[in-house]
Amino acid sequence: MRHIARAIFLVTLALAAQPQAPAPVSKTDSCITCHSALEGEFGRPAQLFEGDIHKKYGFSCANCHGGDAASNEMDTAMSPRRGFVGRIQRTKIPEMCARCHSDSALIHQFKPQQRVDQLAQYRTSVHGKRLTVGDDRVATCIDCHSVHDIREVTDALAPVHPLKVPETCARCHANAQHMKDYNIPTDQFERYRGSVHWDALSKRGDLSTPNCATCHGNHGAAPPGVASVANVCGTCHVVFQNLFDQSPHKSAFEAMNLPACVQCHSNHGIMHPKPEMLGVDSEAVCVKCHVNGDPGYIAATAMKRDIDELRTALASSEQILQRAESSGMEVSEGRIQLTVANEEWVRARVQVHSFEPGAVHAAVRAGLEAARKGYQTGVAALTERDVRRKGLAVSLIAIGLVIAGLWLTARYLDSPNAQSPNRS
Repeated sequence: MRHIARAIFLVTLALAAQPQAPAPVSKTDSCITCHSALEGEFGRPAQLFEGDIHKKYGFSCANCHGGDAASNEMDTAMSPRRGFVGRIQRTKIPEMCARCHSDSALIHQFKPQQRVDQLAQYRTSVHGKRLTVGDDRVATCIDCHSVHDIREVTDALAPVHPLKVPETCARCHANAQHMKDYNIPTDQFERYRGSVHWDALSKRGDLSTPNCATCHGNHGAAPPGVASVANVCGTCHVVFQNLFDQSPHKSAFEAMNLPACVQCHSNHGIMHPKPEMLGVDSEAVCVKCHVNGDPGYIAATAMKRDIDELRTALASSEQILQRAESSGMEVSEGRIQLTVANEEWVRARVQVHSFEPGAVHAAVRAGLEAARKGYQTGVAALTERDVRRKGLAVSLIAIGLVIAGLWLTARYLDSPNAQSPNRS
């Protein structure tokens, strides 16, 4: 019996030693009760808090603002002696949020997988550094996550949902009046909305598409440095980065202290890559650095010539296969070859990042061979179609002649001349 009592005592002691979650919001929470009865800006926090993630997990207004939410007496509920703070200073907001979000023992009761280093990251960011020196116009937690209606990142209504991040950042960074003292552009959002990334995010709903936080970070937001731009792009475009790292351009851009990927693709306004970017024509990016006669100019010309040749072959193969299919001919083998050719077309364009004409040429040769086979399949199908049509025409003529002969024979048998002499 003594052993059982001792075990119960130890279990009780262990449970008491564990960090306890905040008590659930009481139905008689004086903060909610009072502010729900108010109108305008004083009543809005209580309305917004209904959808807040903190309410879901049992937190109340007092967890941020202090005071005594259990008291119905205003002087007690809002007593400074009980830690009440009405309007929290912007410079104090990150530390206030970190009281919980940097406490792993507390946070892991609700979100075991959630990181607890947000404040440490924020202090390394441009926002955090400027806030430290007293600039309270920079973004803090509430500017990105909202205030009384903070939602899960996965909630489509959250300002930090992947689909909403660009617009959230743009609230400050596209506001010329707000940004006038920081000497940085305000057209990033406008340029991003014309990019290949925005198309994938907004039109196709691809939440894995890069948004502002993907490249700049979220809590530790900062512009990528010259030396790290390729690494940032390479987190998604791994194959391209590996090819570029082995290319002559890597050391050239490093020597000029230029961010590599940006030179050809831009940054916020990254466009759909197209063959016209390669070569020496007016739309080409190669001529930004290379002039007629230098090795880069010659290499760009050779790669563009090869890729254009394959592009033309693909178009011809596609056209003839389409004609055969519209005639009802079976061309599945040709379609397979055309798929192979298209894959080589993609590989050739990827190999451009190695800036080795030989690698591009090899992919183009393989693609041309597959495109040729696809074209031949289309030619054979159209030839067979023509043979069938001629055979059908001959058959129809023969059938027509037989029918005409039968008709003439019937007419003759019914005529008086066909009557037997014995019947006359």
